[in-house]
Amino acid sequence: MAAKIRKGDRVVVTTGKDKGKKGEVLRVYPDDSRVLVAGINVVKKHQKQSQKQQGGIVTKEAPIHVSNVAHIDPKSGNPTRVGFKTLADGRKVRVAAKSGESIDV
Repeated sequence: MAAKIRKGDRVVVTTGKDKGKKGEVLRVYPDDSRVLVAGINVVKKHQKQSQKQQGGIVTKEAPIHVSNVAHIDPKSGNPTRVGFKTLADGRKVRVAAKSGESIDV
């Protein structure tokens, strides 16, 4: 089954403390139904010092559930659902439900 949200997609957060913020998907965790979005759900973590990195309090993004993000429509910039369409040459592409614009390039 094809994933509706993939790495590199532009998404907007629909619920939670970061509602309304936009960002790019950095990583997808399909087994947990979570995505890592740049600048979203930033948490502070107490990091123990290692040979490679300094110890202390570091800020990093935590994964957010995929149901709490929505694609950004390439035409209007508003949140949209994602559908699939099969092209004449047989390729299956993702399309924005509101505008019908193709998300895959």
